[in-house]
Amino acid sequence: MRHAAVIGTGLIGTSAALALTRSGLRVYLEDADPDSARTAASLGAGTTERPGHPVDLAIIAVPPALVGRALADCRRRGLARWYTDVASVKSGPRADILARGLDTTHYIGGHPMAGRERSGPLAARADLFEGRPWVLTPDAGTDTETLNAALELTALCGAMPIVMDAAAHDRAVALISHAPRLVAALVAARLEHADETAVRLSGQGVRDVTRIAASNPAMWVDILSANAGVVADVLEEVAADLGATVAALRALQADGEDERRAGAVGIEAVIRRGGTGRARIPGKHGAPPTRYETVTVVLGDQPGELGRLFGEVGALGVNIEDVTIEHSTDQQVGHVQLAVAPASAKALMAGLRDHGWNIRD
Repeated sequence: MRHAAVIGTGLIGTSAALALTRSGLRVYLEDADPDSARTAASLGAGTTERPGHPVDLAIIAVPPALVGRALADCRRRGLARWYTDVASVKSGPRADILARGLDTTHYIGGHPMAGRERSGPLAARADLFEGRPWVLTPDAGTDTETLNAALELTALCGAMPIVMDAAAHDRAVALISHAPRLVAALVAARLEHADETAVRLSGQGVRDVTRIAASNPAMWVDILSANAGVVADVLEEVAADLGATVAALRALQADGEDERRAGAVGIEAVIRRGGTGRARIPGKHGAPPTRYETVTVVLGDQPGELGRLFGEVGALGVNIEDVTIEHSTDQQVGHVQLAVAPASAKALMAGLRDHGWNIRD
């Protein structure tokens, strides 16, 4: 592949363009908002010039409801040999494409499973897709050359290709992305009018649960509109569990011992089910989940402290598997939680204490 076109220079389109430009391809940028395309070009994502010949691959990076229209326009202009999109739902765009009578021989649906809380070209990164899954949804009419072009795209972006049926993809993202996004928003919404004192007590737990609530509402209306029924099915199941959990909590306050016991059983069951589900999420590099020990270090809020900590952990020969930083509400310190292999935890704590670090037990 030598050249590509990107239609839509938001976060995903511009990130793909940056990755392809970094790999040596000539990339042509288009957007309904010329300022967005010019911004992407100024970042080194490509050129806003129109190609004088069909490019190898056109990447359609527009909202799901606009994919069919954009593909029809690109095909009319003879823009590319092959076409793909990066919309986060696949069944709706595919149905629209077929309804328009477009040939799908040289088109394949795609969805890079990556993103950020920020949107637009200024949030784009050339490494956004590195190590991330990139779903491809060919249909019966997709030819081998088109699939190979999409596979080359994922390789150039550093992503891991996964081939799926479009409907199966939409069910999967409803479960692992779309519904959790709404649940996070619902939890975060409880804080909107909460007492200031209560909000100031927020710790890492509520930060983790609500992190993905900070998203562009208009963008998510577009996404959810294209997958609304499947997401509603998932949320109905959540609502049923939530109702049962509310009933169990009420039972814990009942006068009768049997009711309280039943309430405890219900709460224990939902927490156990949550733990079982959480344990199924793949671990590092897609491997089976691994249990790590957490070493918590108290860190002063001065420049260079985090780098010094990481350097000393490395000097002790310990690999950090994951890291979380929790900031203190009323002091200029933070708690850095280092996830390490269980066999390394005690030696790491002893070594850090020897170097003057304050370790929380």
